[in-house]
Amino acid sequence: MENGLRVLLLMLAAGALAGCASVRAWLDRDQTAQEPQTLDDLVIAEQEDTLAPPPRVIEPEVERRRIKRPKIDTENVEIGVHYGALSIEDFGTNPSYGVSAAYHVTEDFFLRAELGRSTAGRTSFETLAGDVQLLTGDERYFTYYSLSLGYNFLPGEVFLGRGLAMNSAFYLIGGIGSTEFAGDHRFTVSFGAGYRVLPTDWLAVHVTVQDRVFESDLLGRSKLTNNIEAYVSATVFF
Repeated sequence: MENGLRVLLLMLAAGALAGCASVRAWLDRDQTAQEPQTLDDLVIAEQEDTLAPPPRVIEPEVERRRIKRPKIDTENVEIGVHYGALSIEDFGTNPSYGVSAAYHVTEDFFLRAELGRSTAGRTSFETLAGDVQLLTGDERYFTYYSLSLGYNFLPGEVFLGRGLAMNSAFYLIGGIGSTEFAGDHRFTVSFGAGYRVLPTDWLAVHVTVQDRVFESDLLGRSKLTNNIEAYVSATVFF
C-alpha cells in the first residue's frame, strides 16, 4: 500500500514539471516572435521597406488649349486719315476728309488733334431764289481745327469667324477748336463717340460721329448751329 502511494506521488510530480517546462517554452517563443532577436534583422526589415515601389501617380489626360496673346503695339502716337460726311446746318450734307494725330496718355485717356474740311452746298433759299448766292466759292469751304480729350471704355474683342479675333473698344471724345466758314473764324465745341478695331498690332480702324457746335448769324439771326460729322478713319501707331 505504501509503495503504491509513493508511485502515484512520483507520477504527479513528473507531470507537473513537464507542464511548467511547456508553458515556459511557449512564453519564450511568443516573445521571440514579437521582437527581432538581432540588429541584422532590423536592418533587413528597414531595407525591405525602402525598396518598396512608390505609389502610382494618376495624371489626368486633359488637352491643353493654346492661348494666343494679343500683340498690341506699345507706341503711344497714332496718326491717320479719315473720310466721311458732314451735315452743315442749313447747307446740306457733303463729303468731308481730314487728318488726325493722337497721343495715348494712359490706357484709358488720349489726346487727339484733328484737321478737316468740307464744302457747303446751297441753302433752300438760294435754290428757290435762283441766281442768289449767299456765299462765294471760297467762303463755302468749311474747315475745322480741334483738340479733344478721349476716354476708352468697354474694351473687348470682335470676332470674324472662329479663327480671327481683333481687339476693340468704344470711346467718348470732346474738345474745343475753331471753324473757318463763310469768311469768319468761329469758336467751336465738339463732342461725340467712336468705335475702334485693331486688325493688326500697328493698324486701327475707327468709326466716329461728332457734333461741331458754334454760333452763327449768317442767315440774319444769331443761333447755335449743330454740324454733325460721321466718318471712317485708318490710323497707324508709331
